[in-house]
Amino acid sequence: MRLAAIALLLGTALPTTALAQDGPTRLFTGSDLFALEQASDPQISPDGTKVAYVRQSADIMTDRGRASIWLVDVKTGQQTPLVAGTGSHSQPRWSPDGTRLAYVSSGEGGAPQLFVRWMATGATARITGLPDSPQGIAWSPDGTQIAYTMTVPGEGMKLGSQPPKPEGAKWAEPLEVIDRVTYRADGGGYLKPGSDHIFVVSADGGAPRQVTFGKFDDAGPLAWSNDGRTLFFGSNRRQDWEREPNDSEIYAVDVASGTLTQITRRYGPDAAPVLSPDGTRIAYLGFDDTHRSFQNTQLYVMNRDGSGSRALTTALDKSIDSAVWAKDGRSLFVSYDDHGRKQVARIGLDGKVSTVATGLTGGGLDRPYTGGDFSVSASGTIAYTGGDALHPADIYVNGKRLTHLNDTVLAAKTLAPVTPLAVTAPDGRKIDAWLVTPPGVKPGTRVPTILEIHGGPHTAYGPGFSTDYQLYAAHGYAVLYANPRGSTSYGEEFADLIDKKYPGDDYGDLMAAVDAAIASGVADPDNLFVTGGSGGGVLTAWIVGKNDRFKAAATQKPVINWISEALTMDNTGFTSRYWFAKQPWEDPMSYWNRSPLSLVGNVKTPTLVVVGSEDYRTPVSESEQYYAALQIRGVPTALVKVPGASHGGIAARPSQSAAKAAAILAWFDRYRTGAKPAGQ
Repeated sequence: MRLAAIALLLGTALPTTALAQDGPTRLFTGSDLFALEQASDPQISPDGTKVAYVRQSADIMTDRGRASIWLVDVKTGQQTPLVAGTGSHSQPRWSPDGTRLAYVSSGEGGAPQLFVRWMATGATARITGLPDSPQGIAWSPDGTQIAYTMTVPGEGMKLGSQPPKPEGAKWAEPLEVIDRVTYRADGGGYLKPGSDHIFVVSADGGAPRQVTFGKFDDAGPLAWSNDGRTLFFGSNRRQDWEREPNDSEIYAVDVASGTLTQITRRYGPDAAPVLSPDGTRIAYLGFDDTHRSFQNTQLYVMNRDGSGSRALTTALDKSIDSAVWAKDGRSLFVSYDDHGRKQVARIGLDGKVSTVATGLTGGGLDRPYTGGDFSVSASGTIAYTGGDALHPADIYVNGKRLTHLNDTVLAAKTLAPVTPLAVTAPDGRKIDAWLVTPPGVKPGTRVPTILEIHGGPHTAYGPGFSTDYQLYAAHGYAVLYANPRGSTSYGEEFADLIDKKYPGDDYGDLMAAVDAAIASGVADPDNLFVTGGSGGGVLTAWIVGKNDRFKAAATQKPVINWISEALTMDNTGFTSRYWFAKQPWEDPMSYWNRSPLSLVGNVKTPTLVVVGSEDYRTPVSESEQYYAALQIRGVPTALVKVPGASHGGIAARPSQSAAKAAAILAWFDRYRTGAKPAGQ
């Protein structure tokens, strides 16, 4: 009875192999989420012969992800585990001469600490004993010091006090007084008083020394001057920084004295400084903030003192993710998304662009968002994470695949193929879209189809691996996904077509994609379903308020009421400043007219509502408002809460990721009818 009850609750998430009498299934199942691995953060050695990378996997006993550090030989592809076992291990960084590797590990219990491994001998030393995790670690040019950032606890506002407590008495917890503008963070919960600051520590160990101070957050990545006397970093040190969070500048700090020098001065985010090989110029990322919902992040180069700043990527019309100087100092390697695919390019100081690596992937496994990391050796050899719709991220070097992390697991699976779908929007614009079809489906057979919508909305999907899509397809559904207007990687103008009017015309793009999927002969027009998370959850709720063409819907972690979201999200100054022209109390109807809740009176589609119980980005109250409204109206609905899950971490634990997909499939199955041949 217990097994049957679990099977009814989880549906397809129950391990197929547990019940199979004739051997394991070749279809992708929820249990397979525990078997998948992917590569991230590839760090190529200075001489280009080895790559240290983070190998991410899942622990089936704890239902959590785990990270270990591995070394792969560029010439032979031979792999060696460097740091594995208990705990989580990350941020591998080579010393300038390539003889040592710094990394962060929680293997000894407690807070993660900074370690250094001597590569020739395998000897390892713990360098720090810190109360919190070090981030953004960076070696000094001579290899004698390591810089990092860490949160320094502070004191919040105090109001009054409790009366004296008798010895041994058990009283309630003291009052919590909150006085910060941004007082909680998705994935981090309610913020404790404190600020992020820069520290340096000897690479041989010893007491670390704090370098920056004040009630400001100093952010990595950090860059050393060639003489090791100065560190460059990004920070917002305005007095009103909490209300102007997007106005960081590049600063220089003298490591010995702590003297600060502001390098950039303009309204907008300036961050991620990197020094040229000769130390005379600084490249950095940023843009002039005009309060649009999306703006391309540009690559700039300036003299070390801040003079002569100029953008190198204005003509590229893409948003730059990261930058690394080439050894000759006459160009930089950068990564950016282009039409749903991440790539690495070399950009000269004259702005000339040449692509050097394509097919980068990486990030979450549940949906096919663009992503990926890269690094460059002294000679220009490029290591990166790459993959495709049938392979999660592996390590590549100059186009050669070095790792095959999932080949054994996936060789036993028949995965759903992914093919591009041509879509023309109502205004004639071309929209990128893809169709995932169930394994073994016969050509000419129409199948139930799920429109799955990405979040953001300023993000992009691509032809990458997705566990959600494989689970949906294994259950007999085709999956349609697209990059409607507002998506990134198609230029600033395309992304800003929804500026101050989202949701809006992106709805038409998605409906055009559905029409194209029907015209292709794959999608059954009488068996259409829709789901999406975050921005995709917004559009899901918007769609069912606009039409009745979908048999059922599942809106995941949506915004339902823009006024309540703007005042309860974790970054309360963002929505009202970048997505609307005025504050909620100044123009409430603008917020209401773009809120899916305003359309709930039209909804007839059975709609499931899904949210993480610790979501602070689109708070649980948003989902509960919609669930309550649907219940009041008598629309078939249910509320699924993922215990302990944040907005960004709703699929972080494999069992919950599988169960969430199973719940959505079970909801759709309630309203799904039989398949039929194309043309009927």
